Amino acid sequence: MKLKTRLAIAFITITLVPILLIYMVVMGLSSYQAKAFSKAYGLTETIDLFSGNSVQAFNRLTQRYQEKLIETISSDSGNFDDIDYLNEMNELLEQYYAYLVVRKGEEIIYAGDGDNTAEEDVLSSLPPYGSAEGMEEGGLYLDGDSQHLIKQVDFLYPDGTEGSAFLVSRVDDFLPEVKMMFQEMLISGILILIVAGMAMAMWIYRSIIHPLGKLKEATKKIRDGNLDFSLEVEDEDEIGQLCQDFEEMRIRLKESTEEKVQYDKESKELISNISHDLKTPITAIKGYVEGILDGVASSPEKLDKYIRTIYNKANDMDRLIDELTFYSKIDTNKIPYTFSKINVAQYFKDCVEEVGLDLEAQGIELGYFNYVDDDVCVIADAEQLKRVVNNIISNSVKYFDKKKGIINIRIKDVGDFIEVGIEDNGRGIAARDLPNIFDRFYRTDASRNSQKGGSGIGLSIVRKIIEDHNGRIWATSKEGMGTEIHFVLRKYQEVIQDEQNTDNRR
Repeated sequence: MKLKTRLAIAFITITLVPILLIYMVVMGLSSYQAKAFSKAYGLTETIDLFSGNSVQAFNRLTQRYQEKLIETISSDSGNFDDIDYLNEMNELLEQYYAYLVVRKGEEIIYAGDGDNTAEEDVLSSLPPYGSAEGMEEGGLYLDGDSQHLIKQVDFLYPDGTEGSAFLVSRVDDFLPEVKMMFQEMLISGILILIVAGMAMAMWIYRSIIHPLGKLKEATKKIRDGNLDFSLEVEDEDEIGQLCQDFEEMRIRLKESTEEKVQYDKESKELISNISHDLKTPITAIKGYVEGILDGVASSPEKLDKYIRTIYNKANDMDRLIDELTFYSKIDTNKIPYTFSKINVAQYFKDCVEEVGLDLEAQGIELGYFNYVDDDVCVIADAEQLKRVVNNIISNSVKYFDKKKGIINIRIKDVGDFIEVGIEDNGRGIAARDLPNIFDRFYRTDASRNSQKGGSGIGLSIVRKIIEDHNGRIWATSKEGMGTEIHFVLRKYQEVIQDEQNTDNRR
């Protein structure tokens, strides 16, 4: 869920939902209290309590006692001279938030407002005798400093004196039931707002604050150099996408750090190997030069041998430096290529003749077997392809463990590709080491390799060149019997290309 959608839901939840719930609670409580009020006071119809100080409510409350007063008058009006009867009637009225006032002639003989004297403005505003006509269903509403509902019942005393009984209700205050209802509504509204706020806070915390906290914790770990953790992504909103991007950044940063550590390790190993491999020929050159200077090479034959040895050692150093320079180009993907169409049979024949002289001088037998047609060609860089062949053969020569070394080169036609196999009868490679021989600086036997010399990057250079030619390279080997390295290159198919060009022109 998108963050803007969450915010919209949050707005609706924090505004409309509480309003709707409060409205439902208000309607429910008012309906319940109205029914309870009518039942408690024996009313036959439902009163609208929601208006608070409704005149209707007080009118209905005193209606029954107004009728009772009329009955009393019709039966015996002399009861209005009986103080006990008036007190009894007043006590009943107090339960309904009203009190009794009795007037005889122009004199107020009874005012049942409890311990307080009846309000002067009420007593002075009581309607005159004869005003009760039409009050059977209602009363007179007085609007002064305080609002009162007055119901009047007129009668004649036994001695013929005019009299009036008044039921007075103060309607400017709330009924206790109404006060309680408002309190319940207020408490319910507050609880609804609190619950809605807590639910919204929990939701926001879970969907926004909590992920940001995890992101902050992850940032501190990276700041402290700890990349070995995982940032779990739960949602797919903007923050979830941020966490996902952060996790991808952490993974790449970890990979980059591991690559840097590995690169530093390989660089140190390369420096160590180069230092060792350069020191060996330099030491030999110094020894032979000192022999010449000291006159040890006394004969022309011996002098010539010393000079040839110095020359060979210098060539070894030159090859080593050239390999190191080429390695730096591999590391920056700046290997210079000059691709051209090469005839396979003629090219490998020339390579074999060139490398055969060196192998013959070392007492190694070289076999060449070509199984492709004379017109088969490939698109390749002749110089870099020669580097591939030389590196593979040099690696084979380096690890010969037999008196009679044999190297065979086979060129095969395999459909759209030509396959080159360079086989030796060396000591072979263990199965566990075979998948790694094309990795940089990988040595199957570090102790023996240090004696043989070499930078450990020869075969990795070979793989890089073949892959840049869109080819593939692999090795097979059996310990004690030898190793064969294969690589394939796609043929140059001129006829098909001409047809494609024709089709394109069409």
